[in-house]
Amino acid sequence: MIKRSRLLLLGILVMFTITVKSQSIFGKWKTIDDRTGKPKAIIDIYKKDGLMYGHVVEILEEGKEDAVCSKCDGELKDQPILGMMIIEAAKKQHTGEWKGKKLFDPQQAMTFRCKIWLNPDNEDELKVRGYLAFIYRTQTWLRVES
Repeated sequence: MIKRSRLLLLGILVMFTITVKSQSIFGKWKTIDDRTGKPKAIIDIYKKDGLMYGHVVEILEEGKEDAVCSKCDGELKDQPILGMMIIEAAKKQHTGEWKGKKLFDPQQAMTFRCKIWLNPDNEDELKVRGYLAFIYRTQTWLRVES
């Protein structure tokens, strides 16, 4: 009877350890330009009302810290990129991926549909894929330690 209790306790501890190790998609991520390999910005990804959102909290490109969205139209025209919402209302899928209709690239002033997921081989990497019709491009963002 004591052996069973110990085995049960050990099993619970192992399951708790595995759960604690699992990383969340939420937090701060460093964007990497997939063409140049250079860091561009820090994005804070958070959950609100069950949906995923992300906004720019820091610009890493030297000389572009005060950049504005000069190519944008409408209310975003000439607005600061710092603080700009770039992911809006993405929904979690049963697969663990998040999908949404708004992934905004201020550099191109374009909005894409998106799919976002943690790299299953490295939970410190976030895969961010933007779709325009059937064409897509995927970037790997890196977790920023708090």
